[in-house]
Amino acid sequence: MRVLIADDEPLARVRLRGLLARRSDVTVVGEVGDGEAMLEACAELKPDLVLLDVEMPGLTGTAAARRLGALVERPQVVFCTAYEQHALSAFDLGATDYLLKPVRAERLDEALDRALARLAPPQNTERVAWLRARSGTDEVRVALADVLYLLADEKYVAVHHAGGMWLIDESLRQLEAAHGERLVRLHRNCLVPRERLQGLKTLPDGRVLARLAGTDVAPEVSRRNLPAVRQLLRTA
Repeated sequence: MRVLIADDEPLARVRLRGLLARRSDVTVVGEVGDGEAMLEACAELKPDLVLLDVEMPGLTGTAAARRLGALVERPQVVFCTAYEQHALSAFDLGATDYLLKPVRAERLDEALDRALARLAPPQNTERVAWLRARSGTDEVRVALADVLYLLADEKYVAVHHAGGMWLIDESLRQLEAAHGERLVRLHRNCLVPRERLQGLKTLPDGRVLARLAGTDVAPEVSRRNLPAVRQLLRTA
């Protein structure tokens, strides 16, 4: 995996380079000290992963990460920062992981392994899973990989996807039985694809919300399902 280090602190870059040197499956392709230089390096070097500091002079890490979306080949991002309060915005940007400084070797390894797993080609030729839905009077189908979340009301299940929302006649229980290995139950009325689940946020009133890739919607996780969701995040 090709890695670019982006941090304005020379000592921080030295530490990351030393930690990365332990890995035979990682190659450091460059180092930069600000956000603009990171964008230029990504366009030129095409890294698979950027270890990105949040607080940098000029263009900040989060602002630079937003602009990565303009690249044809967008690398994964792991934020490295001393400030915990940036975590939520980092995951909203689709970050693969979020590491606090000083970066510990074991946490960096976890982040690298997660990034490598996303790069790995599929191990089989599993058929694309489709859901049958309705849009007005039309019957349509949506790939399960494009689903953001599934939300049930009294009569129907709403399939929320990047293009909007369609209705489906199957119940959440039927969907769970058919695609249980691909779906995670957050609440009695909500299922999400496993690959969408990025993290959790605890509110002051004790409620826990799920952070999902590709949407700002944060469904609530019930107390009953919370242990299983947390375990899934630990082992993902």
